[in-house]
Amino acid sequence: MIMLSLREVATTTNGRLDAVPDPDALVAGVVVDSRQVTPGALFVALTGARVDGHGFAADAVRAGAVAVLTTRPVGVPAVVVTDPLAALAALAALAAEVRNRSSATVVAVTGSSGKTTTKDLLADLLAELGPTVAAPGSFNNEIGLPLTLLRLEPATRFVALEMGARGLGHIAALCALARPEIGVVLNVGSAHVGEYADGRAGIARAKGELAGAASAAAVLNVDDPLVAAMAAHTRGSVITFGESDRADVRAVGVRVEDSGLARFDLLAGGERHPVMLNLVGAHQVANALAAAAVAIRLGLPPGRTASVLSQARARSRWRMEVTVTGEGVTVVNDAYNANPESMRAALKTLVDMSRGRRAWAVLGAMGELGAGADDEHDALGRLIVRLGVQQLVVVGAEARRIHLGASLEGSWSGESVWVPDVESAVKLLRERLEPGDVVLVKASRAFGLERVVKELVSGELADGDTSAEWGAHG
Repeated sequence: MIMLSLREVATTTNGRLDAVPDPDALVAGVVVDSRQVTPGALFVALTGARVDGHGFAADAVRAGAVAVLTTRPVGVPAVVVTDPLAALAALAALAAEVRNRSSATVVAVTGSSGKTTTKDLLADLLAELGPTVAAPGSFNNEIGLPLTLLRLEPATRFVALEMGARGLGHIAALCALARPEIGVVLNVGSAHVGEYADGRAGIARAKGELAGAASAAAVLNVDDPLVAAMAAHTRGSVITFGESDRADVRAVGVRVEDSGLARFDLLAGGERHPVMLNLVGAHQVANALAAAAVAIRLGLPPGRTASVLSQARARSRWRMEVTVTGEGVTVVNDAYNANPESMRAALKTLVDMSRGRRAWAVLGAMGELGAGADDEHDALGRLIVRLGVQQLVVVGAEARRIHLGASLEGSWSGESVWVPDVESAVKLLRERLEPGDVVLVKASRAFGLERVVKELVSGELADGDTSAEWGAHG
């Protein structure tokens, strides 16, 4: 990172040094998980609902931390700020200071779905132009985004961030911290719609905060009317992407192989170049176009952009990950998150991949849909029937309306089964899967369906994953 001394950390955070032997000692990194401490790091002791980081301060110093940032003295070298909420504010202040000292171009991505994939593609593309820092996984909220900015080095030329929100003002606050030159808005869907009083219109306003904050350019999906309308409220230039002939960066000839991988021709700057994505699903085309629009805007030639997109591999887990088991079953793990739009896209990909083979959809609930949750789950079940998915396994009480919707649709030769939990789903699948079957596993993150995948792939039914992904997901 761009190094700060402990004295500078205290000044930046309005804190005081406590038991610090050398105020000029340099901070070589910032972490909020004591297990991630490396020599010279600053451990920020956040207080959460289940864990108080102050209890790990001594462990962090023993592991090599130069100091800890706390809200009270803890008997080890510390920068002490004033109250529990101040620790989070101090993290933001440190990130803002590092951002101020950097000349890197900041690119931020938001949208109801596709943020992480687009950010990962951006990381590959921007690395062609210079040293690039990108958020790991879904580090997209008031904790994850500062941690990403704190990884900036003096030589960093580009930063690829993602921004999530669960309400109005969240993205605006992240923009005030990151000060993005380029803002990318992918789509406005129904993720977390229950958190907005006026539904998708409120989501559009929240996502539009990025388009309005980007100082140089807004990159907007022209195929999504709510996103396209954000062009009226931008500060810089507008670059559009999509399959429409109105798009500045466009995909034509989109087709999906039996593998689920999408092909298309990239049209940009009067040039046309073929792209073969190594990402599963036709919905990945829009993510690739968004990343391409940014890279071309920053100087990467369209031909090289197409080539890098064709070489890129998925970086983040549980997003349309494809594994073939030893028994010859293809498992598609998309268990990281779910909303109506991403569910539909994943199911259509399942159908594309299973041509001539038996398709299984193993689905859990979609969270935070508010009053419309029952209707959305019912509609999803009916869609499964219309798409011709042969086998549906619905997991958990919250998802039961998917099963009911499929069962009531009629004129379906497939079968829907509801099971109460992951263990029951695994038992059914192990009894009934056959070589050649294709299985999609998808639900909102809270329902833990990645455990189904782990059992099918490795034979181990894991405990729920507890690793931190510092993101709002919205």
